[in-house]
Amino acid sequence: MVDISKITTEQRNPKTTNIDLLSTKEILVLFNEEDKTVPYAVGKALDQIAIVVDKVTEAFRNDGRLFYVGAGTSGRLGVLDASECPPTFGVSEDMVIGVIAGGDIALRLALEKVEDSKEEAIKDLKSYNLTSKDFVIGITASGRTPYPIGAIEYANSIGCNTGCITTSTNSEIAKVAKYKIEAITGAEPLTGSTRMKSGTAQKLILNMITTVSMVKLGKVYENLMVDVQMSNEKLISRAVKIVTEITGCEPKLAREYLAKYNSVKYAIFAIMSKIENKTTIKEILDEHHGNIRESLQEVNTYKK
Repeated sequence: MVDISKITTEQRNPKTTNIDLLSTKEILVLFNEEDKTVPYAVGKALDQIAIVVDKVTEAFRNDGRLFYVGAGTSGRLGVLDASECPPTFGVSEDMVIGVIAGGDIALRLALEKVEDSKEEAIKDLKSYNLTSKDFVIGITASGRTPYPIGAIEYANSIGCNTGCITTSTNSEIAKVAKYKIEAITGAEPLTGSTRMKSGTAQKLILNMITTVSMVKLGKVYENLMVDVQMSNEKLISRAVKIVTEITGCEPKLAREYLAKYNSVKYAIFAIMSKIENKTTIKEILDEHHGNIRESLQEVNTYKK
C-alpha cells in the first residue's frame, strides 16, 4: 500500500471540508479562491522552470526532442501541450512528444493501473528510439507515480537530460530527475483530485516550457507567431494580420507574399529585406536558426 499521508496533494483542505453543505455559488467561490493560489505557486518555481527551458532549448538546437511522460491527468496534459506545438509553431510532430501510460486510449478512458509500471514506461520510450540528445520530463502531481519515474530512470541511464514537474514536496521523482520543477499547490479543494489545482499548475508550466523555448528558437517575432501554420480560414486570416502588423504593408500585399512563399516568416523577411529569391531567404534564415531579427540585422549590415 502507498502511504498517501505523506503526499502533499492528498492532504485535506480545511477551507473546503463542508462543501457538501454549501450552495452552488458558495462552492464555486471557494474553488475560485483556491485556484487563485496556483499562479503564486508556479511563480515560486520560476527559477527552476528557467533552467529547464534553457536545457530544452539546447536539446532542440542539437536536434533533440522533448518528451513529456505521465499518467492520467498529468499524461493527458503532456499530450495536449505536445499536440499544440506543430500548428502553433510550425514544428514537426516528433519534436515534442507526449507519452501517456496506457497509450492513446488512456486519453479518453481511465486506465488507472497502468501508471504502476516502470517497465511500460521504458518500453514506450524505447519505441521512440530515445537517444542522449533528447530531453525527458516526467509529470506527476504526487511525485511518486512509477510510470514517469521509470521513464526518468531509463532516460538517465542512456545519458538524456531529464526533468520533472510535480506539485508535492520531497517527492521521489524530484530526487531522480536532473532538473526538478516543484510548484507546491497544497491540498486540493476536493481531496486528492489533482485535476484541479495541480493540473492547472502543470498546464501553466507546460505552456511556459514549450512557448518560451520556441521564442528562443526564433519561432516568435515581437509577440507574434511567425511560424504559425495556415491550415484553416482563421489561421490564414491570422497570418495576414501578422504580416501586416510587422511589416506595415497592406493586407492585399500580405496575401500575395503568403501565397508566393506559403510561409509567414518568409513573407515577412521578403517584404522587410527586399530579397525575393526563396533559396536566398532560406539560406539567410537557416544561418540564423530562423531568427528574423538576426537575419534582418545581417542584411542591413551588408547593405551598409
